[in-house]
Amino acid sequence: MKKSLNKEVLTAFTQNEESYHVERLGNGLINHTYKISDDKSGKTLLIQQINKNVFKKPVDVQNNYLKLFQYKNGTKDIFFPAPVHLKSSDTLFVDSAGNYWRAFEFLDGTITLDVPHNAEQAKNTARTFGQITAFLSSFDAEKLNIVIPDFHNLSFRYHQFEQALANADSERVRKAATLIQEVKSREKYKDFYEHITQSTDFPKRVMHHDAKIANVLFDKKTGKVICAIDFDTTMPGYFFSDLGDMIRSMACNNDEHSTDFDNLHIRKDFYKAIVNGYLEVMNEYLTGEEKKYIHSAGLIMIYMQAVRFIADYLNNDIYYQISYSEQNFDRGTNQVTLLKDLEQFLSEEYNFTL
Repeated sequence: MKKSLNKEVLTAFTQNEESYHVERLGNGLINHTYKISDDKSGKTLLIQQINKNVFKKPVDVQNNYLKLFQYKNGTKDIFFPAPVHLKSSDTLFVDSAGNYWRAFEFLDGTITLDVPHNAEQAKNTARTFGQITAFLSSFDAEKLNIVIPDFHNLSFRYHQFEQALANADSERVRKAATLIQEVKSREKYKDFYEHITQSTDFPKRVMHHDAKIANVLFDKKTGKVICAIDFDTTMPGYFFSDLGDMIRSMACNNDEHSTDFDNLHIRKDFYKAIVNGYLEVMNEYLTGEEKKYIHSAGLIMIYMQAVRFIADYLNNDIYYQISYSEQNFDRGTNQVTLLKDLEQFLSEEYNFTL
């Protein structure tokens, strides 16, 4: 496995690279990640290559994390894995090929989950991401770099959809006609997003922007949450982002790749656990308007993802990787199905509509 990690990278972060064992972690779809263990001292690090195709300015990504880590320094209210410093005191190493690498302390005895196995795990995940935003409520979000412009900008995503529709192949437009109409008939979600961005009742906050259970470390023995990880997309955002992401990824009974549309639905107990867990720590920090529209979070994020999948289908699949020709069409159908079920659930359970 050592051949999978460049020797110059290993040398940069260790005293004696020959004594380290290297293990590849994860699937490597975004950042390449490795666990390195010193066979002699038992010291363990996590080394990661930042994907320059996704993050155009790796230095900005790392600087964001350092700002957050330094802000929390000295407090036990929240835990962030410590970055590893090079001999030069920098925390980023650029190899001879121009790739950017960083390292963190490795937390032994922890595991990650792809999906929550019960509502309690979903609730604890929601609390974890809520605690981050709550803890950073006095941190100036505007000090963070925008690492992916317009990431959760629904107006921008809707404009991309309109452009894709205008330039799409007629056969794809014909096939996606029902999905296109579903998107257009819910333009009110885009309008509400624009209201959010223009109102002082919806302040910008520090949002993780990738709030899913796979980005939470759990204690392998007790099952308790240790901390959140992967802060690469952390930047200024609005209240709906993290909560909406968690509803989209954890409240549904199946993921966005499922084609079992007839059985796709929002699990009521999971939805309530996520919202309640988030509000347990965020309630005192939210404005009155944010609380009033708390149930819009899932609607906005699921709608946004539906728009993105359908737009990519109309664009002949240029953004999302596909394993078969109609996968983005199916993903769009999946998200529209989930959105309609959430709309019905919120109307019946909370008398909430936008």
